[in-house]
Amino acid sequence: MKKIIALLLVISLMTIVVTGCGTSDTGKVVEENKNSSNSVIMVADVGGVNDQSYNQGAWEGLQAFQKETGVKASFIETVQMSDLATNFDKAVDGEHNLIWGIGFNTADPLEASAKMNPELSYAIVDHDFGEATLDNVTSAMFNVEEASYLVGYIAGLTTKTDKVAYIGGMRSPTMDLFEYGFKAGVDHAAKELNKEIKVEVQIAESFSDAAKGKAIAASLYSDGSDIIFVAAGATGSGVIEQAIEENKWVIGVDRDQSYLAPKNVLTSALKHVGVVTNDLSKRIIDGEKLGGQIIKYGLENGGVGIPENNPNMDPEVYEKALKIQDMIINGEIDPPYSEDTYKNFSK
Repeated sequence: MKKIIALLLVISLMTIVVTGCGTSDTGKVVEENKNSSNSVIMVADVGGVNDQSYNQGAWEGLQAFQKETGVKASFIETVQMSDLATNFDKAVDGEHNLIWGIGFNTADPLEASAKMNPELSYAIVDHDFGEATLDNVTSAMFNVEEASYLVGYIAGLTTKTDKVAYIGGMRSPTMDLFEYGFKAGVDHAAKELNKEIKVEVQIAESFSDAAKGKAIAASLYSDGSDIIFVAAGATGSGVIEQAIEENKWVIGVDRDQSYLAPKNVLTSALKHVGVVTNDLSKRIIDGEKLGGQIIKYGLENGGVGIPENNPNMDPEVYEKALKIQDMIINGEIDPPYSEDTYKNFSK
């Protein structure tokens, strides 16, 4: 356990870097200049590199990669989904050694670009092409159902109203990991406490609409939910804002979001996107042949988790959560990742 905590602490420290670039116009390439013949670029998902979530984490990882290796890193912002194909064309025109797609929304345009440019290397976060994976594309997947299970368990032990909620950005296999892992963790706590805890689910249909996130959160809090877990990119900032206004609990995602609401973030389901963009960029630029592979990151190798410091959480709840973490790592608990696996898990 100490090794796992130490690893998570190291990962957290690795991802804390200065984000020196502001938001760009649609499709504008923003880069950190370095004297290097190599270069890496990422095409961000909608929400921008200042989304306080996975786009920002991915860019921070590339900034750390650049600082450590001297390889030039850059990004292209995506304002709307229709920009993605054009943005990948711009990335190809830049003659980069590695092109990243951040988020499952980038999957189709990245795949099309990779097919047209088989000599180039690509990598994507949060999408598994399955048997259709191309030889020049590396996929990075997170077992976020594991971290979601932990925060669901924590929510179940913490709620006073026996009613909690989940707000997702969209419906997709990747987003299912958050929802069903969370619901299963809540169920675990409810069974332990011998009571029923209801989980309300709302899908925002957006990763960039903070106002919509705020409105959904207001409705859920008004309806009795006293804890909301949000996995919705920049939409989640509105949820956190509403939690502050109503002095209710919110559970962050992707990064430790306690700095956004020190008195209202109960904990966060960490997905260390920056560690992945840093790690895989180094390995691919160094010549490791990872094309066509799916690289998994979970609790066991420090890819996901919860923060070590949770000042708003009951210390006893935190200790219980660490025991659940051990059970997941040891294979005693296999958190569900879809509706079907959740139904089987519940049985």
